Amino acid sequence: MTTVKPLADRVLIRPVAAEEKTIGGIIIPDTAKEKPLKGEVIAVGEGTKDEQMVLKVGDRVLYGKYAGTELELDNEQLLIMRQSDVLAVIC
Repeated sequence: MTTVKPLADRVLIRPVAAEEKTIGGIIIPDTAKEKPLKGEVIAVGEGTKDEQMVLKVGDRVLYGKYAGTELELDNEQLLIMRQSDVLAVIC
């Protein structure tokens, strides 16, 4: 696998597939699914002098629908985004 090390306050996230929901046999399309998305942090930067890195590898997080930049590494879809784009850590 290709190794990617995020710089500064950026994190690399592996999105978790959204659950398929049905209502009375009707499948809800991807465009109508909830906006906050889940993922797992797989790499973190060092932080900056103004912002300490609080996320760590293995954290499960929520982030906004349009947060980050999509990239493909070794046929896997990943997101890279600033730590400030992460909405919450799932405990």
